[in-house]
Amino acid sequence: MAAPREPGGEAAFAQRIDPAREPGLSPEQRLLMAQVERAQRQRALQRRLRGRNVLLALGIGAVALGIYGYTFYSVSQERFLDELEQEAEAARARARARAEGAAS
Repeated sequence: MAAPREPGGEAAFAQRIDPAREPGLSPEQRLLMAQVERAQRQRALQRRLRGRNVLLALGIGAVALGIYGYTFYSVSQERFLDELEQEAEAARARARARAEGAAS
């Protein structure tokens, strides 16, 4: 079923009106329309902010995971340095043993 049309060609429900210039509206109706418009703007703003907040949370989460991963990578590198230190200590012990053997 088609929507009723006015002489201008637009459907009645699609027309925009200016509440300040509409003669058939009471002050209470104008106030209610203003409140509804404010509520709709607030909802639209909340939707936009929700999207931004999600992007921000994903960005912060990615940075935190990156730092966490880098920390694990650095700790695994420290084990490599421990092995080098053990080899250096063994080389020092061999050097001392040679020095003691040469001194006797």
